[in-house]
Amino acid sequence: MGKIIAFANQKGGVGKTTTAVNLAAALAYRTRGRVLLVDSDPQGNATSGLGINKREIKRSVYDVIIGEAAADTAIIRTKYKNLDILPSSIDLAAAEIELVDMENRALRLKQALTKVQGQYDYICIDCPPSLGLLTINGLAACTSILVPIQCEFYALEGLSQLMATVRNVKRLYNNYIDVEGVLLTMYDARLNLTVQVVEEVKKYFPQKVFKTVIPRNVRLSEAPSFGEPVIYYDFASKGSQAYLALADEIIANNRTEG
Repeated sequence: MGKIIAFANQKGGVGKTTTAVNLAAALAYRTRGRVLLVDSDPQGNATSGLGINKREIKRSVYDVIIGEAAADTAIIRTKYKNLDILPSSIDLAAAEIELVDMENRALRLKQALTKVQGQYDYICIDCPPSLGLLTINGLAACTSILVPIQCEFYALEGLSQLMATVRNVKRLYNNYIDVEGVLLTMYDARLNLTVQVVEEVKKYFPQKVFKTVIPRNVRLSEAPSFGEPVIYYDFASKGSQAYLALADEIIANNRTEG
């Protein structure tokens, strides 16, 4: 059964979607196994980040969550080897409201992914930057959570709320959820602030901070506008090499745990 990693941080602009897209691509490249990216963010940036035209999508994660389509009928094969996507659409914004009155409202995504989990080595869920029902569905469905944190002044702001939500989801819906790791993004070793933020994050999450850090990188910023993960846009770039290193670290950690 594939490992399901939810990418979550209710604070926007921390590199969450960038990490979901690029780590999914890097895992598919490194493992040569099948990887599924689930775009559970109504903004749909992970979908367009893999070169999918959102206007041409016939079924999306919205149809899956509200029960109008099975996951395997909405999954799209991307042009990148071993990498599939369950795309988002603008309709997903309405799902937060519609889910309120639905039975098993926190478990809709989990139930849908259970039917395709065996087909993938990794499933990556890009959660929205909020702690609403879509994020709770992502947390209920996952085996672990990856938390991207930007190396900026208010890095730890709101994280206690996120971790409280994780604990509640663990208690109510998902006993198996664990912290896969905390990823430092927008890293610039030349800044004193970066060093301070790293120290703070390591105190807050002892033993859970990835050794790999994601640097500020122009190619990493450019890649989404071309609908390409950075390893396909510029393999030699620092951003590309960082996400490949992160994939290696996650693969090694899971091998050790296994």
